[in-house]
Amino acid sequence: MTLAKHDKNINYFKFVGGKDLDDKKTVNEWKPVIQLVLDSKASEFVLMGYSQATSDEVWNCLQNLVWKGNPTMRLHEIVQDIFHLKASVYMNYLTLNAYQDDDLMTSIAALTKK
Repeated sequence: MTLAKHDKNINYFKFVGGKDLDDKKTVNEWKPVIQLVLDSKASEFVLMGYSQATSDEVWNCLQNLVWKGNPTMRLHEIVQDIFHLKASVYMNYLTLNAYQDDDLMTSIAALTKK
């Protein structure tokens, strides 16, 4: 759809990649749309020294610690949460998961291995 720039009644920023920015969906429904953002965050953590960081682990961290489930949100809210995820929150998530594993030292070694 092509929008005429002279039409002042149209919100030009409403559509991004065919997605309406005002739409609210569950975070799981938005996941395919924001996969590149997750990949970017995982790459950031790898550059910071967390060599085993993956987009799936970032997603799980957000679901468990930030969103606490599968809430209904707007696309920009999800992207903001991903970009604002701090390494300390991610490490807390990994630490909590490591305590649930049978072999804590193996998990720690896997997280810090380069």
